[in-house]
Amino acid sequence: MVNLCRFILAAVFIFSGYVKAIDPLGTQYKIQDYLSALGWGDVIPDFLVLCMSVALSAFEFSLGIMLLFAIQRRVNSRLTTAFLTVMTILTLWIVIANPVSDCGCFGDAIILTNMQTFCKNVVLLLLSIVVLVWPLRMKRLISRTNQWIVTNYSILFILACSVYSLYVLPVFDFRPYHIGADIKKGMEIPADAPQPQFETTFIMEKEGEQREFTLENYPDSTWTFIDSKTVQTKEGYVPPIHDFVIELNGEEDITEQVLNDPNYTLLLVSPHLEDADDSNFGVIDQLYEYAQEESIPFYCLTASTEKAQKRWQDLTGAEYPFCLTDEITLKTMIRSNPGLMLLKKGVVMWKWSHNNLPDVEELHQMIADINKGQLPQDSTPEKIIFILLWFILPLALLTLADRTWAWTKWLRRKKSYHKFFKRLKENKDEKENCSR
Repeated sequence: MVNLCRFILAAVFIFSGYVKAIDPLGTQYKIQDYLSALGWGDVIPDFLVLCMSVALSAFEFSLGIMLLFAIQRRVNSRLTTAFLTVMTILTLWIVIANPVSDCGCFGDAIILTNMQTFCKNVVLLLLSIVVLVWPLRMKRLISRTNQWIVTNYSILFILACSVYSLYVLPVFDFRPYHIGADIKKGMEIPADAPQPQFETTFIMEKEGEQREFTLENYPDSTWTFIDSKTVQTKEGYVPPIHDFVIELNGEEDITEQVLNDPNYTLLLVSPHLEDADDSNFGVIDQLYEYAQEESIPFYCLTASTEKAQKRWQDLTGAEYPFCLTDEITLKTMIRSNPGLMLLKKGVVMWKWSHNNLPDVEELHQMIADINKGQLPQDSTPEKIIFILLWFILPLALLTLADRTWAWTKWLRRKKSYHKFFKRLKENKDEKENCSR
């Protein structure tokens, strides 16, 4: 029972920590939502919140690995129970106050409601209590002398994942704007989709008495209408992409024009230009010039004010047009500020961080390959194999070598004990023969 609870906890913590680690900016946005709900949104700097995001994911992942290998069993069981106690209390507050619609415990990989999150944490807390009561019944997968290797390697691995995802882009993209996604289809609402439901209450008065009525029990004409209120009782189907609107110069809606363009479109995405990295503005300007030569529309999507746009133009010499788009949508589209997206007929063909923007030759070759039918590959199996080779396989080989050494050591000890008792018996037999 103890080891079953331990393996379930380990799996949840490893998965939760990893999906947060490969999307540190997404975790940062979620933490900022919590801080804003508590009134601390402007108190803690963004950089510190980002550090909190990386530290939280590394802590969860390392805790899961230590549970899996039964490392520091007493300390780890206490840390697990304490962490889940805090999380359970936090999610109880989320259920009651409803400051956010999604807790973000599994990033964008798995979306849970607040009540589902609370129930999940209650179950995990009960499992952690079982492990807390009997920590030494967790069977070790690796000897104490090699535990430091597993711990340090796991911490370095998960930190490297966060740094890579920050510098480039998340290794796995669970958002609706991933490479290959059709934005137009993501905005569609199926014909048989559940519709939102509303309830209207009428406030009526008769002989100085006011009462509330619904359509089902609407009173006769002797009552005088005072007021009415309508509330939504059930949420309908919400498409994965529901706030994608592009307004050129804050006036003209060019969303359909961009999504229905049979050719290519380049979108420079920056939620806030005042915070955008301007170190590669030269490459961006070159790409814009190339786009003009090839008649490829190029827009900068931002939620910044005209003042921030003017400052960016003065700083970088930008000549491309600016469009207003919802801030949350921009943060969802790409985890980089700025980031670049290549669209064709509303389909996301590729995305780049500002740290790995393509040069003109690379972009030209990619477009030529796409025209030949050679679509760029964002291979999930290759990424999984990479993780297997660089993390799981080394730990598996270390565990196998450690267990093999422990087994041979046990055999040698057993053999020496056998020799000892055999010699002892021989000495005893010799003494008995001498006495006779």
